[in-house]
Amino acid sequence: MQGSEVKIRIGSRDDVDAVLEFWRLAAEGTDRHDSPGKIAALLDRDPEALLIAECGGEIAGTVIAGWDGWRAHLYRLAVHPSHRRKGIATALLVKAEARFAGFGAFRADAMVLHDNTLAHSAWNAAGYAPQPQWSRWVKPLPARTGGPGDSR
Repeated sequence: MQGSEVKIRIGSRDDVDAVLEFWRLAAEGTDRHDSPGKIAALLDRDPEALLIAECGGEIAGTVIAGWDGWRAHLYRLAVHPSHRRKGIATALLVKAEARFAGFGAFRADAMVLHDNTLAHSAWNAAGYAPQPQWSRWVKPLPARTGGPGDSR
């Protein structure tokens, strides 16, 4: 890795605002209703799910490595544009996969936007591939107030 050394650590509630700002800059598809309350709810449910790569004391990358007790899920793999192609995404995925292995997971899945071809290359290089036999089906749920992750 070139330049400053990269350190990967577990994110905390103290990181919420900085992570949201980082995602606005570095992540694709940031229209997913991210909010401080939702990140706090994630950390309440799974305190070690948010992994942050730092370089020179600044956020250089993130990934959410979520474990629901049955499956290993990866979200929000993002690397700052000025730090791309330095191995940060790979380092984050190695850390996430080690976390999953500790739970006995046999496979990890990742949410990757169809149009994000830059991400396709990164995921492919890390050994991930789309599964042609199924697609993800979704249903938007009505908004709630006062529940976990609600910042209203």
